[in-house]
Amino acid sequence: QSSCHRETHWALNLNVTFFVYPQSVRSRDRKASHPTMADAAARPEVDAPTEDEETLTARHRKEKKELQAKIQSLKKAKVDKKKKKELQDEIVQLEADLEARHADELNRLNALKISVEEPAAPAVNGEEGDEPVKMSKAQRRREKKSQEDKERQAQIKAEEAANRGSSPRVLEDRKIAELLAARGLASFPVAADGDCLYNAVKHQLQSRLSAYEYETGDLRQMAADYIEDNKESIIFYMTNPDTGDILGEDEFRKYCHQVRNTKSWGGEIEVKALSSGLKCPIEIIQASGTSPVHGEGEDPARKLVLTYHRHMYRLGEHYNSTVDAVAAGKDAEEDGEEDDG
Repeated sequence: QSSCHRETHWALNLNVTFFVYPQSVRSRDRKASHPTMADAAARPEVDAPTEDEETLTARHRKEKKELQAKIQSLKKAKVDKKKKKELQDEIVQLEADLEARHADELNRLNALKISVEEPAAPAVNGEEGDEPVKMSKAQRRREKKSQEDKERQAQIKAEEAANRGSSPRVLEDRKIAELLAARGLASFPVAADGDCLYNAVKHQLQSRLSAYEYETGDLRQMAADYIEDNKESIIFYMTNPDTGDILGEDEFRKYCHQVRNTKSWGGEIEVKALSSGLKCPIEIIQASGTSPVHGEGEDPARKLVLTYHRHMYRLGEHYNSTVDAVAAGKDAEEDGEEDDG
């Protein structure tokens, strides 16, 4: 008999299916609502996931699309202000619950992978078996980077699930969503990998201006070139985060190198640099304060609109892109119809 059963929860007429573990397992897990890989590995009595990574990822993607389609349908409902707030809170809760379950399932799968990895068996009585595969240094670096990326994404998912209710992240997301809705826009998520600013700008260029010639590296190069070429006018805004002093010559060169060649996070200076290099106004929608526009002297028809999030991840600030709200809702509905079919 399987150690888990399917339990259907109805919330706001949303039929969302979760995997619920037996009471003994749930009681044991209550102390850690977001288990880590180590936690999952320490619970061998729980049945291991029967899906491989590809199947699990596909199911997660399908469940997210189904939930988004339901959410879009709910948002179209005509209700009073009080009921609308209740709907928003319930939607946030549903999204958080789904993210928490997905993060837990991924962590369990990763823990299973680690637990079954064993070193190659040595040759017996001098007999040589299959030679162990030797990895080059470059391969080992790629493997290490891939594992770090997976762990970072798992951490992000766990944090997303943990941030719910009236947390700063939820309040910020709600405010930004309201500001975007007033403009007929919706947020378009961008990966939190250090390139978020550049990838958000890249998405804007492609979706708004049909400009596909810029890759992330090109935009980083553009920003670094602008900073170097305009050092005298912007150096006074570039300070050492530890001392507060203006960057010295070596620090300035290191800063430009990081902008150009690493996944260093981009900020206001880089936004200004990209606005100037692309000759596009760039507006930054944020929950508090005004929404600054860099490059106001540029052609307003070429304006790019990003969102800035202070509380989305504990890893640091984050930028997302935006899309037309009607198009976003239509895409979600079409995805839901395709999955149903």
